[in-house]
Amino acid sequence: MKIESKVSVAALGLVFIGSSVFAQSLADAKKAIDAEQFQKAKIMLKNLTVTQSTKDENFFYLGLTYLQPGQDYPDSARVAFNKGIAINPKSALNYVGLGMVERFDKNEAAAKANFDKALALAPKDDKPYIYIGKAYMEAPVRSNDAIAILEKGKTLPSGAKDPELLTTLGDAYRSELNSNQAYLSYSDAVGLDPNSPTIMVNIGDLWKRANNFEDATKQFKAALAKDPNYGPAYRQLAETDLLISRSDMKVASVKIKEATEYYKKYLDLTDRSLESRLRYADFLLLSGDYKGLEQETNNLAKLSGSNLRVYRYLAYSAYENGNYQAGLDAITKFMKEADPKRIIPRDYLYLGRLQLKTGRDSLGVQTLRKSIENDTTQVDLYSEIATAFYSKQKYVEAGDYYKKYIGASKKAKLTDYYREGLSYFYAFQDQYFAADKNKNIKPDTALLTKADTAFGYVIAKTAAKPFADAYLYRARANDYKEGDRNNIKGLAKPYYQKYIDLLAAGTPDDKTKKNLAEAYDYLGAYFEYKEKDAAKATDNYTKAKDLDPANKQAIAYFSRKK
Repeated sequence: MKIESKVSVAALGLVFIGSSVFAQSLADAKKAIDAEQFQKAKIMLKNLTVTQSTKDENFFYLGLTYLQPGQDYPDSARVAFNKGIAINPKSALNYVGLGMVERFDKNEAAAKANFDKALALAPKDDKPYIYIGKAYMEAPVRSNDAIAILEKGKTLPSGAKDPELLTTLGDAYRSELNSNQAYLSYSDAVGLDPNSPTIMVNIGDLWKRANNFEDATKQFKAALAKDPNYGPAYRQLAETDLLISRSDMKVASVKIKEATEYYKKYLDLTDRSLESRLRYADFLLLSGDYKGLEQETNNLAKLSGSNLRVYRYLAYSAYENGNYQAGLDAITKFMKEADPKRIIPRDYLYLGRLQLKTGRDSLGVQTLRKSIENDTTQVDLYSEIATAFYSKQKYVEAGDYYKKYIGASKKAKLTDYYREGLSYFYAFQDQYFAADKNKNIKPDTALLTKADTAFGYVIAKTAAKPFADAYLYRARANDYKEGDRNNIKGLAKPYYQKYIDLLAAGTPDDKTKKNLAEAYDYLGAYFEYKEKDAAKATDNYTKAKDLDPANKQAIAYFSRKK
């Protein structure tokens, strides 16, 4: 149970001293409540309880603002309702208010006693029926009770002509998924109040629930034509765009961005409650606005009693923005404090990613594997693990995970085969150079076979449009297989020759020149030691030296000739 801070109440009041707020009426305050501008309504009503202190109704609506979503100050509400009763002991609405507080505190018997007293005090007034009905639509929901009390209120002469009662009855039927009865009630309400944006939005919500997004959107925009500052219409437009994005992938990206803008407009027009800001965070996540999401969730995390979901989103966005330690701290807090049932595979995904990015490799791999176990559709994570290992020059592990990804995913591309080949090639190369310093190390030639197979697959699949680097690395892998060039077999010859055929005719850059020189010096060795053709050997070594004057093999050849 919470009561609003007296300091904050006083501060809010001082802001509006001397302003036009004092001239505003109860009708204006009720309109602000309906538009979900609760803070604005609260300020108006506090003023009215001073300037019109003998009107018990002002205290009821003030108490009502304390019970709205995102407000949740039941003790402050109770104080307001009791003041209303002190002014008028027969104030039916304030007894309804006390019943609302009791329901908030899960005291159903006390709530009913207050509701019954309210109805006994004003048996011919439909307003208590409306707010009792609204109370029964709040958690824990008792829709049947709400419908019963509202239908009874409708039989009153005032109820049959009150668009608010008919709209609330429509809401009750809508909560029961009884669209036909809801539409009939809303239609009756429109007949009495054709300019109400509230009714238009509620009818639009019926269309939205029926997946009639076109008519739903028309209703929400019609509401805004009546009142451009009616925030709930923007919220509904955002939710409708979100549903459209899920049903039509062709427009998904556009609709998500549009939805985010609509929801931002809703926030600008309302009170930015924690609940509504969390929903805005949902839209920021869906639209991929990670900069905005990190900023919003950092601000939300500073609020007391903030929802743990804030830390989930903070972790996601911090990762995407490269703030890895902050992201790891956030996701660790979330997963430590959240109910285990709330943890989803995506949480393990980001935890694993953040562990990898912060140097916790073994933990990161373990976590990502757990994410795959929890959701077998997440085989793309094998590629992510492979990329992480590759970036850390752990090439054997990288090759193995690229191989896992290729075997498990239907979306594997030629670049994945190429990276697998590179991983195994560099793994062997590292072992080869390490063996120069430590004779106990024996390079694993099986890595060369794996690399050769991967590059061979890429070459076979790109025959129509050859990929030069695949030939270069397949040549290098086979060159290592041959060992000593004095006993050269020519395993790499067709691949180096193809690389030359593909690139020698153009204007190569410096890197390509060195690669071509490497290919020519291999051919030079082939003709020198295998074919014993001095002319061809000299021709190829000359080309290698022309392209790369520092080429060691060419320099050594011409030294031998001297």
